[in-house]
Amino acid sequence: MDIKAIKTEDDYNQALRRLENIFHAPVESNEGDEAEILSILIEKYEDEHYPIDAPDPIEAIKFRMEQMGINNKQLADIIGYKSRVSEIFSGKRKLTLKMIRNLHEKLNIPYESLIADY
Repeated sequence: MDIKAIKTEDDYNQALRRLENIFHAPVESNEGDEAEILSILIEKYEDEHYPIDAPDPIEAIKFRMEQMGINNKQLADIIGYKSRVSEIFSGKRKLTLKMIRNLHEKLNIPYESLIADY
């Protein structure tokens, strides 16, 4: 096992190739340990060089609706009137604090996603 810090794009690509080769190694083996360490190093490099912004609140709601198989009528039961759903999705109305709380409690959408600017 020859592990080193990932500092360059070339290091990153080499680490990805190596991880691909040992990904299915048994957990209790040297290669399993190497795969775990490489995963941590790769994740750290990606977090620093390829950050992913959180989705805006509307995209977060739509994504959760799709995951849970919820339609607009069911969403209206959570946030209020059916017309509110279309107004929010069209950008004519912003989420209220009460809506944010309900979405968090009933759909388990993180507050951070719901309070972001959009």
